[in-house]
Amino acid sequence: MLAIGLMSGTSRDGIDAALIETDGDAVVTPLAFHAQPYHDGFRVRLAEVCQRAMAMEAPGFEPILHSVEEELTELHVEAVADLLARSGHVAEDIGVIGFHGHTVAHRPERGWTWQIGEGKALAGAFGISVIADLRSADVRAGGQGAPLLPVYHRALAHDLPRPVGVLNLGGVANITVIGRGDDIIAFDTGMASGLIDNWMQAHSDLAFDEGGATAAAGRVDETRLAIMLADPWFALPPPKSIDREAFSMEALRGLDLADGAATLTAFTAAAVARGLNHLHDRPSCIYVAGGGRHNRTLMAMLADRTGTDVRPVDELGWDGDALEAQGFAYMAVRSLKGMPISFPGTTGAPVPMTGGVRYDP
Repeated sequence: MLAIGLMSGTSRDGIDAALIETDGDAVVTPLAFHAQPYHDGFRVRLAEVCQRAMAMEAPGFEPILHSVEEELTELHVEAVADLLARSGHVAEDIGVIGFHGHTVAHRPERGWTWQIGEGKALAGAFGISVIADLRSADVRAGGQGAPLLPVYHRALAHDLPRPVGVLNLGGVANITVIGRGDDIIAFDTGMASGLIDNWMQAHSDLAFDEGGATAAAGRVDETRLAIMLADPWFALPPPKSIDREAFSMEALRGLDLADGAATLTAFTAAAVARGLNHLHDRPSCIYVAGGGRHNRTLMAMLADRTGTDVRPVDELGWDGDALEAQGFAYMAVRSLKGMPISFPGTTGAPVPMTGGVRYDP
């Protein structure tokens, strides 16, 4: 069937909308993609509600959160409308929408994860069934609720030599390693662009370090990097996940713009290297998706600190910007069919599990 996937990631830069044709198994044909950026005011409000949600004991009603959720849903309606127009399709052609929403807090250690976005309103806007809240069932069963993309990575990578790694660099970094027997191990490795973006926004008039140019002009403070890597979370074996708000820039206080950017970029790369140390069968090649692959300094640091061949997924003919949105379209179809989207080796779920809440128009 034709399926739309929607992703608002931890980088908080906008909405990715993708259209694919898939059977939820081995057949995947990407058809269209649209990226809709958030305006600055909404980015600020989104960051504020994420900080508020992380301070809460459990998900609950908050006026500011409800207001941002309504605005977020309206922006997703716009993104779907634009995608349909660009693709030449109409709503009646589409079988399902996979609606990730936006993660405002991820607390699997407390038994919950929280993605805002009104699935019922989105279904009503187009007359298309929506699968939303794709992480909560896994967390309730004792899993981490993340990462969820590995099942899609495996579908795309069916003909690649094994073991192979697929690294997603958004606000947070996560890696999928597909083994020789088609088994999957996946986990968050730590921050990707989240802290780098925060640093650039706090110390310059730039929203992010374009191409890694600022980091390239700086020097990594290895002492401060070691302090950040001493966080006990890095020693935990996978599967594991992390919230964007879990780390701070406090250890970098006093560094200039370039040295801070260089040290945070190294923090991302070194954390991936630490993650690979947990694997019994390391991949000989890692393909990188997400916005972080455009950061040349980060890509070079990844190769250096992991000692692994690191390449953008675009070399495989995949669209590294569209991959997450495509994945949520794929998982929505699997959810409709009752097929698993999370596994013991990817989230720590007790058994392979389906997930998602269905909203019919």
